[in-house]
Amino acid sequence: MPLLLRHFNPWLLALVLMASETPAAPATRPNIVIILADDMGFSDLGCYGSEIATPHLDGLADTGVRFTQFYNTARCCPSRASLLTGLYSHQAGVGHMIGDYGLPGYRGFLNERCVTLAEVLKGAGYRTLMTGKWHVGEKRPHWPLDRGFDRYLGLISGGSNYFRLDPERTMARDNESFRPDGIENFYLTDYFTDGAIAFLEDYRDEANPFFLYVAYTAPHWPLHAPQEDINKYRGKYLKGWDALREERRHRMIELGLLDPKWELTARDEAAPAWDQVEDKELRDLKMAVYAAQIDQMDQNIGRLLNKLQELGKRDNTLILFLADNGGCAEEINRGTPGAPPGSPDSFLSYGLPWANASNTPFRLYKHWVHEGGISTPLIASWPAVIREGRTTGEVGHVIDLMPTCADVAQAEYPKTHRGHEILPMEGKSLRAVLESGASLGERPIFWEHEGNRAVRVGKWKLVSKHPGAWQLFDLEADRSEMHNLADADPDRVARLAALYEDWAERCGARDWEELQEIRKAKRNP
Repeated sequence: MPLLLRHFNPWLLALVLMASETPAAPATRPNIVIILADDMGFSDLGCYGSEIATPHLDGLADTGVRFTQFYNTARCCPSRASLLTGLYSHQAGVGHMIGDYGLPGYRGFLNERCVTLAEVLKGAGYRTLMTGKWHVGEKRPHWPLDRGFDRYLGLISGGSNYFRLDPERTMARDNESFRPDGIENFYLTDYFTDGAIAFLEDYRDEANPFFLYVAYTAPHWPLHAPQEDINKYRGKYLKGWDALREERRHRMIELGLLDPKWELTARDEAAPAWDQVEDKELRDLKMAVYAAQIDQMDQNIGRLLNKLQELGKRDNTLILFLADNGGCAEEINRGTPGAPPGSPDSFLSYGLPWANASNTPFRLYKHWVHEGGISTPLIASWPAVIREGRTTGEVGHVIDLMPTCADVAQAEYPKTHRGHEILPMEGKSLRAVLESGASLGERPIFWEHEGNRAVRVGKWKLVSKHPGAWQLFDLEADRSEMHNLADADPDRVARLAALYEDWAERCGARDWEELQEIRKAKRNP
């Protein structure tokens, strides 16, 4: 032992040695970038088992933290509301979509009982920037700059044609609506990235950190992508969805994302066996366009990373990437008849059978709260703090992003804002998971969307596909939800159901049939 260390207090020596093994905290508060994909399945990235080329996201995962049990809310608007507020979406006023039911949990815009990430981080001196899809308030005063963002460029409403804005959609630059007509080689994913890069350039010399929220519409339908990217994938899917699901599951096991004992769910009964499909070339093309949309998104994330590197800000920037819901089984067939998938005049989705593959190995899709509807990749990259890539099975939820960002930004979450009392955060900070792999501990997490309900506590999940009965699953043994234990363990079902009912009452989740009656009354006064 060196001479100087012989005279150290043993406890002090232990602390010195521990510190040498623990990444040092950055000297300044980090920049924060949240990137949200739209309608993307759990297995759609290369680093989550896909054959789709996503080298930039794979690189973030290889040197960051990759979550295997992270959840969204099963649908776009509610996930965005929870991401922005740290609350369950009903508490924030977006319990369903953008329609106003006249009930506190179902106004269709962020209410005054919540604060957004932009409002919290702006209060801590952050520059707050956003590009992409908003979808949590269609009219003023519920736009991004009304809720704490300094700058905004994107779609106020939902998804759109990628090559030209749909007539019914609203695009905004800050607080002014506009139409991006006449822009050469316009492609929506590129446009959002161009805006994000321009914002970073505008504020490159600011001393204060920034928060950037990039909400892509990719790979939400319609199936639109540049032809050269589509060509990369043509023919790759002629093997069919059955083979694709098996291949992805195998890769996911190799990557340590799945326990081998978790079974692959049966092919959805609405999806034919591939050898019975007659239009294989068309089906292959649809999946090729979908893959190209994800490929394009990854290319644009690469552009964003390059800009951060150029500005010298990459090392102390926390990047969080996730999706707003699972793969989408909606069958969309609009646009010009006969226009090939991927072209500007087409307006198609890839359909249920490919969504079944996107959500490998899980059950169901966007809308539902079985694992296929709510499981998302979460990739966290922060080079100044996370020095080695690792995978974590800690159970997290989109409500955890607010406390995480507030924690690393040293920002105060307020009790009141603009004269209104603010609900306390529902989530937990992921900071210790990112820094040291610490455990979040066991806690209940809840879901409700269109009558589909669930609660998870530890390894146990109680779930119902509306209007069906409760099902009980041991996710440690059976995360693909193949073996319903409800009849074998009625006491546990009762306890978890009581937890759910208490939560629904507290957070304002209402009966779906009641909401349907309200909707009908509004349409037919």
